[in-house]
Amino acid sequence: MAPRNKDRLDQLAAILGERGVMHLRDAAQRLGVSEMTIRRDIAGDAARFAYLGGHIMPAGKVEPEQPYDLRKQADRHATAKREACRHAFTHIHADDTIFVDCGTTLSHLIDLVPETMPVTVVCYALNIAERLSRAPNIRLIVLGGLYHPETASFSGPQGLDTLDRVGINTAFLSAAGLDEMRGATCAHFHEVAVKQKAMAIAQKNLLVIDNSKLGRVKPAFFARADAFDVIYTEDGPWFADEAA
Repeated sequence: MAPRNKDRLDQLAAILGERGVMHLRDAAQRLGVSEMTIRRDIAGDAARFAYLGGHIMPAGKVEPEQPYDLRKQADRHATAKREACRHAFTHIHADDTIFVDCGTTLSHLIDLVPETMPVTVVCYALNIAERLSRAPNIRLIVLGGLYHPETASFSGPQGLDTLDRVGINTAFLSAAGLDEMRGATCAHFHEVAVKQKAMAIAQKNLLVIDNSKLGRVKPAFFARADAFDVIYTEDGPWFADEAA
């Protein structure tokens, strides 16, 4: 690698060490070169850099699993999560039946639904159900089963059987990681069956994540990146061919 390239990538590595992820155009502007130059540079240093959906990040590795605390996660990247949900909200229409995944990201989606909008919502997490229970025009279907306090969610055959009897227009999914090669992953294996069943019966599947999830890999795989009709981050819709 030429010395100039090495200096440039060392600068980029330092920036990512602080920010975690950076859009290609921002990196090019910051380093004073073209986007094509940055793409060529990082392609030659795959051990340090990964590229996904227009974003550069440290090369992803499976992360050691840490205890998940729903209350702490609610405060992390909250502004970005709200913006991602604002983009995804355009897919909710009156009289729709939607599936809303567990976690903290999609609680912001629920907050955007007007109280006057008639809609049926299927969910399996208490933090989502609690918000929905206050809206007079929302028909709420909560999937039951074994309760998992670490994520305030349920799992088991009861919930999957209920999904078999429901028609879903749009499924809104969350993930703890999205990697170009390894797809969408989450931290808890009990979520996988519910996510996959909802995706199998929904007419449209949307993944809603913030940029901090890009390039990360968690233990429980549930879908390939191309299984989603649209992937939303705080920057708006991300399409798979954008990374080509």
